[in-house]
Amino acid sequence: MRITGTGHASMRIDTGAGSILCDPWVNPAFFASWFPFPDNSLLDWETLGDVDYLYVSHLHRDHFDAAHLTQFVNKKATVLLPEYPTSQLEDELRALGFTSFLRTKSNQVHELDGGLKVMIQALISPTDGPIGDSSLWVEHDGIRVLNQNDARPSDLSVFAELGHVHAHMLQFSGAIWYPMVYELPNAAKTAFGKQKRDRQFDRTWRYIDDLKADHVFPIAGPPCFLDDDLWQFNDIHGDEGNIFPDQSVFMSEYAKVGGTNGVVLLPGSVSELTMAGAEAPSSVETTHPTDVDEFFANKTAHLEEMRERKAPVIAAEKASWRHPEIDVLGALKKRIEPLLEESIYMAKGVGGPVRFDLVSYDGTSVESIVVDFPGKQVRPYADEKVRYRFRTQRELIEHLIYIDEGDWVNSLFLSCRFSAARIGQYNEFVYAFFKCLSEERLQYAEGWYDEHEKEVDAEDTQFGDWTVQRRCPHLKADLSRFGIVDGNVLTCQLHGWKFDLPSGRCLTSVGHKIRAEKHETEKTEA
Repeated sequence: MRITGTGHASMRIDTGAGSILCDPWVNPAFFASWFPFPDNSLLDWETLGDVDYLYVSHLHRDHFDAAHLTQFVNKKATVLLPEYPTSQLEDELRALGFTSFLRTKSNQVHELDGGLKVMIQALISPTDGPIGDSSLWVEHDGIRVLNQNDARPSDLSVFAELGHVHAHMLQFSGAIWYPMVYELPNAAKTAFGKQKRDRQFDRTWRYIDDLKADHVFPIAGPPCFLDDDLWQFNDIHGDEGNIFPDQSVFMSEYAKVGGTNGVVLLPGSVSELTMAGAEAPSSVETTHPTDVDEFFANKTAHLEEMRERKAPVIAAEKASWRHPEIDVLGALKKRIEPLLEESIYMAKGVGGPVRFDLVSYDGTSVESIVVDFPGKQVRPYADEKVRYRFRTQRELIEHLIYIDEGDWVNSLFLSCRFSAARIGQYNEFVYAFFKCLSEERLQYAEGWYDEHEKEVDAEDTQFGDWTVQRRCPHLKADLSRFGIVDGNVLTCQLHGWKFDLPSGRCLTSVGHKIRAEKHETEKTEA
């Protein structure tokens, strides 16, 4: 089996029974904020895109690149489609010209021509990607690989049960806006960023240890930031709180925990996986287009060259954002108020008004608009107290309205082109709602929360003297595997959520109370 690195989470898998192109991303994403690094735009995409199968893990724009799919990927390729609750991924691929789809069943092995086997595990909670994320397992001629990309399954046992995995591709770097955009003192940002960076690595080590593959490939990040306004987010400034460490940092940190089987894929790197025998570990031989250590040693120079080369691309994108003819308040009322009327669980979960400060083109004035969840309306800000506030350029909201964007998380928020402030804990319902600015998504998310709120989790697990419900109240991770207790605080390492065991209160977000009981140790008389 041959694995060709094509950048970020993208790769081409070649077997004797066909080829699979995964998540090809080349063009800038999220308001021209994210670019693939190392640069993959100079690869021979005409050849790479001539494949038998296409796998797009989910609709995040650093995985779903519509322009690139249209121009370079063979439309006769069969799409390996995850089993998602909405049809948006299939609809968007059909709109690009793809007509052949294998609608997989989650966690079910599908045998294709020539003995090629695939299985896709779809994650379907409202907080998984843009309503969905997935992982791809592939087997041919005795070799098995798992492309986990940036999915966060609560359990990898479904893959391990199919046989020993020889190559494991997974995310290790950040893919979010926290804590960089928050209006916090620099020392606090650094501290929170370091916590997140450490948690990212801890989660990665846990996944690696669970699967115990012969070879580990760090993929799905980090992006690079080439706009001058975002340049500080690149991990080149010696900031221990930067959440975007690159593959060379992964290899260094992995070595500290005893990892010796890491394989870096640059765009154009080729890894050949072979079996030495039924009981022997697989071997891998990798060739690179350039020396890997030397490349990352000169990372800043590579980024500066990319910044100069991509500057016209960013300028052209920025020129398209302004739509002064749009009445922002009126358009948001028309779009959001009907959804607020239908929202029960998310509106209750947000529990208050959310404020957007829109800075004018010239930066001299600000229009403040409130999405009032209890009042079920969008209106001008009325000097009331809000727990969440976002500040961004007016043209970005105009553009979201102009393109009828139904997912502000997969556009505005991931762009990092905003600042945020909040009072109190993180509230997942705020971001879940702004992923769901369409009837289909809103109805699915409301139904999901309704179903899970009614669930009664009867299974328990033990942490010393504590008996705790086995499944995390957040996204049902198995706490017997992902939970750690320090004093009276339990942390779920899958997403870093913390719970106060004596009270059951979630320390990370509103709601999500955990069931826990402490058993006093019996004392025996001497």
